[in-house]
Amino acid sequence: MEVRTNQSKLSIAQAARTEVSKEGEPLVIERQLVEEPGYIAHHLIVEVTQGTRLMIEKTISLFTSRDVAISECALEAEKAVLEAERFNGMLKAHTLAWSDLWRRFKLDLRLDSSLQQQYVQRILRLYSFHLLQTASMHSLDIDVGMPSRGWHGEAYRGHIFWDELIIFPFLNYRTPQITRTLLMYRYRRLAEARKAANKHGFKGAMYPWQSGSNGREESQQVHLNPESGNWIRDNSHLQRHINAAIVYNVWQYYQVTGDLEFLSWYGAEMILEIARFWASISTYNQELDRYEILGVMGPDEYHDSYPDAESPGLNNNSYTNIMVVFVLNRALELFNLLPEQQFRELCARLAIEKAELDRWKEISRKMRVVFQGDGIISQFEGYDELEEFDWEGYRKKYGNIQRLDRILEAEGDTTNRYKVSKQADVLMLFYLFSSEELGQIFEQLGYHFDPEIIPENIDYYLKRTSNGSSLSWIIHSWVAARRDRSRSWELFNVALLTDFVDIQGGTTPEGIHLGSMSGCVDLVQRGYTGLECRGNVLRFNPRFPEELNGLKMHIRYRGHWLELDIGTDRLKVEALPCEAEPVQLEVTGRRFELKEGETREIELRK
Repeated sequence: MEVRTNQSKLSIAQAARTEVSKEGEPLVIERQLVEEPGYIAHHLIVEVTQGTRLMIEKTISLFTSRDVAISECALEAEKAVLEAERFNGMLKAHTLAWSDLWRRFKLDLRLDSSLQQQYVQRILRLYSFHLLQTASMHSLDIDVGMPSRGWHGEAYRGHIFWDELIIFPFLNYRTPQITRTLLMYRYRRLAEARKAANKHGFKGAMYPWQSGSNGREESQQVHLNPESGNWIRDNSHLQRHINAAIVYNVWQYYQVTGDLEFLSWYGAEMILEIARFWASISTYNQELDRYEILGVMGPDEYHDSYPDAESPGLNNNSYTNIMVVFVLNRALELFNLLPEQQFRELCARLAIEKAELDRWKEISRKMRVVFQGDGIISQFEGYDELEEFDWEGYRKKYGNIQRLDRILEAEGDTTNRYKVSKQADVLMLFYLFSSEELGQIFEQLGYHFDPEIIPENIDYYLKRTSNGSSLSWIIHSWVAARRDRSRSWELFNVALLTDFVDIQGGTTPEGIHLGSMSGCVDLVQRGYTGLECRGNVLRFNPRFPEELNGLKMHIRYRGHWLELDIGTDRLKVEALPCEAEPVQLEVTGRRFELKEGETREIELRK
């Protein structure tokens, strides 16, 4: 059967081979062809008697017109299905492939309770399985992105959001080849991002919040509130922070792999064009001698404008502004990182002159961050002037209030009036950056920021978040891991149920939540082990919850396969034989060099 999609004219061909045997002997049977538009089948007629063992084996091949190294997809589908092995042969290859994958991706946890260990382990493997079904080594030759709901349902129509920010660490440390492919998906849509920036009066590249197949903006302009039946204006396209997420992803991939070739030829161009966009959207406040970013939305999504404002957008969202500083720092760092001649050629091709680089440097030192009087980082300018919300009263009235935006709109009210958040916003900063990194950014901006204030920021926003997004539980569990490990484990166990029991009440059948799935695995992989890759050093600083006694895993770092056994009192790392250069590791503040074939065991400082 060969079909063709309506818009892109993509041809898809399937061929089927159906074999019937009785008592192990192949049968020659009567077949009736059924052929209708978009449908083809065989009706098989076979005589059987009671107690007879009949086996039907159906093998299907699928090709598309975009597949590589083919002649024509229908011909290839027919050829493949005729040449395919029987079931047992394919099962053997399938089993071997998954055995290799689990060797790379499995996490062996040690928990107090064997029942809990089995329960958590199974869910983590289920989520890993779904992630590898969505992006695998088979994706390497396909121009494909990472949709937030996978390929499992119709939710968001397969659009690409920012979930890569949480998904990529899962891949970076196991199969960075897949991450590279997914980053190339973004690079191929750089031209469309440039057009979008130019259309809105900006320079550089402005990636869409919801990316369509060619990189165009597909965010909806209105959305339906099922609580009220009203169609509401949708301003989510103002989440310009997607641009910063792409730079963060490029940089993290480079940190883990040391892939300077990718950075030089592809990643650097994206970083520079996104830096150019942020410089053009920044405005200078002469009175404050600070740069500001106006009229955007942060990750929170409950706030898309000021109360009673005629135009959408918020000013100086702290997450966005700090991420902009990160982007500009990375763009300026390229000057020293890339080969001089290559950087000169890149700047010449993009027409980036010294004056522009000087402006980036100035913005990176004068970006405005708004604080509240008690040292809390304000989610955006004016957040502290909003009303406090009656959380207890609404929980009594409605029970589940994760989707406060829908509840309040149905009441004729709006979340824009209150200090409420759908998901982590300011707290995303503590998820993406260590306290040391954040301290360096604030120092660069000329702000005093005491790391001791981080717990107060966490408590402040945890109390004001409804967790209406599946990602929120992950972020909150992560940021709690360093100060309240019991609370972190509690939140982790909630996140673990996101798709396993569909805790949002009906969203999982529309498509799984890949960000949440990956976040659960990564919380164990990086969050509780303190795994961090920064400045050519791989760092570990384990902080396990009381219920977790340790874990074993393999990770890939700069050409090395590292076998890790991390407990509550020691860490053992073995660099499996390879030809890679020695790497720098740091365990609870102690740094050492690790060579291929070498094993080190280090006691953990409390």
